[in-house]
Order: sequence, then C-alpha cells, then structure tokens
Amino acid sequence: MRPIYAFLLLFFLSFQVQAQETEDYEYNSEFIWGINKNTRGGLIGGFILKKSTRISENQFQTYGLELMNVKHPKETRISNPLNGNSYIWGKQNYLYSVRLQYGREQIIFKKASFQGLQIHAILAGGPTIGLVAPYYIQNSSGFNEPFDPEKHVDFRDVLGTGNILQGIGESEVKFGLNLKPALSFEFGAFKSNVSGIELGMVLEGFTEEIILVPNDSNDQFFTSFFVTLFYGRRR
Repeated sequence: MRPIYAFLLLFFLSFQVQAQETEDYEYNSEFIWGINKNTRGGLIGGFILKKSTRISENQFQTYGLELMNVKHPKETRISNPLNGNSYIWGKQNYLYSVRLQYGREQIIFKKASFQGLQIHAILAGGPTIGLVAPYYIQNSSGFNEPFDPEKHVDFRDVLGTGNILQGIGESEVKFGLNLKPALSFEFGAFKSNVSGIELGMVLEGFTEEIILVPNDSNDQFFTSFFVTLFYGRRR
C-alpha cells in the first residue's frame, strides 16, 4: 500500500504548485493517443484516446476512452514441449476493459513555446464496460475450444492458444466504474504537437466478481499503476 499512498500524496500536493507564467504558449484544445503499460496488463496494456478543451487559463476538461486488457496476477505462460507453442494454463476468460472517462486537467508547471517541460495534474473517471471473453486453447486433437477447468485437467493435453480474439463474439458484458488520478509530463518541442508520458493509477470496480482463473482467487475490484506514452495535436 505504500506506493499507493506515496502517489496520492504527490498527486494532491501537485495542485498547490503555482504555474510558471510564460508568453505565447496558449492553446484551446488538444487531442492525444497513446500506448499504455500497466501492472495488470501484458507487454502492452492497451490504448488511449483523449480530447481536452480549455475552460480557464490553466484548466482543461477532458473526454477519454481507454481500451485495456486486464490480466489475473497469477497468469503463467508455459510451452508445450511437443511443438513449442505457448499458452496460459488455467486461464478461462479474458477481461477487456472499455473505460469512458470525463475529467479535469490542471497545469501546474507551464513551459515556454518551444522548450522545457510542462506538467499536468489529472483526475478522471466514469463508467466501465467489461467484456469477459472465453479463452480458447488448442486441444490434443488439434481443435480450438474454450478452456474448461473440469475438462482440461492435464496441461500436456493442450497444444497451444486458440486464434487471437476468437472468443470476442461470445463475450459477456459486465458494468463498473473507474477512477484515475495521474500526472502528465509533456516534452514536445513544437507548439502544435504534444508528446510525453502520463504516470498514475487506476481504481476500477465491477458489480460482480470477474472470473479469469477459476482455480485461484478472483477480483471484483482492481487497482493498477500505469505509464502511458502519448502523442497528439493541439490548437
């Protein structure tokens, strides 16, 4: 819990910092997209889109969309010794989290037009649509089928993973809420472009427990830390 408390302290203290006054660096809207890495995702956690519009000198309102793959912390990828194909033993479902977010961004340190670092404090949240899709494996006969913990009891009978997104059409929809406090660090060198990183945490909860690995404990509430690399345009 210490990293959570440290981040929240840094986040709320950041609102007390006075923005540096600079000239000729005003913009009214911004659109960014990015790639996310987080503690509950894989190599790539997901993708983000965000639209920001100015509502005061140093504050913006934001509308965001995040598409994330949420993993169970006990997922372990193993390889079949016969063909070298890998799969996640014991995984029954994927969780794809579609997060709709409305928020506010406060500029706490403003950069000059073509140099320096700009820092934003961010607070956003909104509804989550969770898509729980079955995890397909290739069985010992060479056919793809959803993993069944009662049927597939020996990992040596699994030849590999099924096709990518094979079970998306069979998804169950789960509803929830999400909340994201974050800090954004912009390094863009041009006035009309924006690039940088966003660091923060996401708190997410669903109306019921989401079964990802049936033979282990599963969660209804998820907490993750993330870093997002983003790029975009402003005017």
